[in-house]
Amino acid sequence: MSGRMITIALDAMGGDHGVREAIGGAARLSLEDTDIHVLCVGDVGAMDAEFACVRHDPSRLTLVSAGSWIPMDCKPREALDAHPDASILVAAALVKDGSADALVSAGHTGATVLAAARTFRRLPGIRRAALASVYPTAQRHGPHQDPFALILDVGATVSASAEDLVGFAVMGSAYSAIVSGIARPSVALLSNGTEATKGTPAIVEAHARLRSGPLNFAGNIEGLDLPKGSADVVVCDGFLGNVVLKMLEGVGEVLANVAVEASARSLQWRIGLSMLANGLEQLQKLTDFKVYGGAPMLGLDRVVIKAHGRSEAGAIRNALKVAAKSVRGDLIGRIEAGVREMRLDTEGDT
Repeated sequence: MSGRMITIALDAMGGDHGVREAIGGAARLSLEDTDIHVLCVGDVGAMDAEFACVRHDPSRLTLVSAGSWIPMDCKPREALDAHPDASILVAAALVKDGSADALVSAGHTGATVLAAARTFRRLPGIRRAALASVYPTAQRHGPHQDPFALILDVGATVSASAEDLVGFAVMGSAYSAIVSGIARPSVALLSNGTEATKGTPAIVEAHARLRSGPLNFAGNIEGLDLPKGSADVVVCDGFLGNVVLKMLEGVGEVLANVAVEASARSLQWRIGLSMLANGLEQLQKLTDFKVYGGAPMLGLDRVVIKAHGRSEAGAIRNALKVAAKSVRGDLIGRIEAGVREMRLDTEGDT
């Protein structure tokens, strides 16, 4: 445990599974020997009812009331405007005023991104925030041998300039260094060819800037390099990143469906699948994004971790731990230092 308690504000009402899994994850974490205190934000009556059903350490948990929450099927801007007392906004306000060190939510992605952008400030030199995510790779990364790499942006910034892509590279490198423990993470641009001249004008310009900068720049990689794990951090705009992420996310579900369909065909198929069962199970775990807990929204002056919408208790617990690790490793300070090293323009930033 570190010297001080780290406090995380958890939007306990968000996510496909609602309050039950959020409270289950916070309860599970409270029983561990950690330096983490969780502020559970939402309907106090509903949260109390869930805590009554699970073992937990109340000294590590605090309930904070919120008058409403944002449904998963809403239009985020309209919903936030209509519900200023929503749990995601209350949780973000706790982080802004210093009552908590970081924000975690499994709720509506658009609402989480917008609430964070409205509540927190962009870091000087960062023109656009980025939503990052992990994805499975064949190659292991870092001292912990993590079977995944980081990709950003995956949806916060649909179209990115060269300056944005360089900022994403700085932020992704800082996050990978802290969470995966990689001293100098390799950073690559996702493009349609490995040559420095391939890609959009923004990619070509970003390539030139990163090649002459202090990051461990691995150049351009193509789509076929993603599952190989050719880089620790992959940088692209949010439109492309979101398409890639959803495609990778579907791999595990397709494998499961194929296995079920094949096992129903014949005894030979069932025998073959039983021999491959352990390998299939490991592959499914690798491609199950829920087990990684959460991924960061980078570029703001506070730590924000967006958990998968389908997160269950174990994933919520992991998201809370990732948030605490980011705070402990001074993620914001490392990004600020990286911005200075890359000499990104800080004039006019707010």
